[in-house]
Amino acid sequence: MAALGVEVNVGNDDGETNTSVKVPERMLRRDQARLEEVDRRKNVKESRTVAEEKSDFFTSTFNAEKTVVEEMLSSCNDNDRDKAGKTLEEATLKFQQLQKFLNDSIMFLTQYEIRQAQASLQKIQSSLGEKRDEVLPKKKFAFRARNTGASKPPASSQQTTDKSASDVAATVVVDAAVFVDQCGFSNADNQVLIKQAEEIQQGDVLLTHLTNCKVRLYGCPSTLHIKNIRNCEILCGPVSSSVFVDQCTDSTLVFPCQQLRTHNTTATQIYLHVTSRAIIEDCNGVRFAPFTWTYPGIHDHFKIAGLDPNRNNWTDVDDFNWLAAGTHSPNWTVIPETERVCSWEAVGEAS
Repeated sequence: MAALGVEVNVGNDDGETNTSVKVPERMLRRDQARLEEVDRRKNVKESRTVAEEKSDFFTSTFNAEKTVVEEMLSSCNDNDRDKAGKTLEEATLKFQQLQKFLNDSIMFLTQYEIRQAQASLQKIQSSLGEKRDEVLPKKKFAFRARNTGASKPPASSQQTTDKSASDVAATVVVDAAVFVDQCGFSNADNQVLIKQAEEIQQGDVLLTHLTNCKVRLYGCPSTLHIKNIRNCEILCGPVSSSVFVDQCTDSTLVFPCQQLRTHNTTATQIYLHVTSRAIIEDCNGVRFAPFTWTYPGIHDHFKIAGLDPNRNNWTDVDDFNWLAAGTHSPNWTVIPETERVCSWEAVGEAS
């Protein structure tokens, strides 16, 4: 049987065309495959070169801006508190821009580069807090409570004593002590804690040492710090940069943000909207579901925070304690749809 082939014209030395010659199809296919492989390798090389160029640009730009923020913090002192306050505001703004720059660049960075940049941001965040405590005056510790119904007469001491913890949580809004320029709640037990957008004003919010509390933050903080929390339900509006969680147990956290870092947390549910990736470290029993809370004005707060409501990477979780490639970390899981909370108890109202 004659071999299958394709006729091609072959020229002689005098430039004249001879009769056609059959070339086996297998040779043509092999040649075509070789050409396709050459193109593929060329595309891979070009893509790698572009990624490397982007990575180099990110590293140089990030380090330059980081140095600027560090120099601003080192020059900030308490000799002129007005000047120090303005410097801290500018440093905080640059810090937020650095966070956004990292979030926008994650797609072409290696895991090592991401972790290095995140570690640098966390160090700057700590330095900002320490410098703020150093150069700005602090408010004396105070703890006050106000009834949600301002027109109602105050209850007697005996009546307050007779109320159960759940009754108190249902009827009292507590403003716990916080430092000046630091919005949030501290050292509260069995309370309902509420902040409105005009109180948050896109500043840093700190929630610490809370037990059996329900927290509602109707606004868009710059950053949210949650630390030493037990058996709490915390719902927050869009956070323009990062949420930092540490020492959280038996709680439910609900918020949108650009970046989430969670440490030393156990038996906690997180209803999350995140535009980069979530990070956990030294955690176990953490469960994730998509963000489901809403309140009047939340869509405007998404815009103010610069978050894309259509971009949610809530299942992209990096566990820094689990490095086995291709195997899911045992420290976190997804909440089954049948177990997810779709509507939340109304606690206060957004103004």
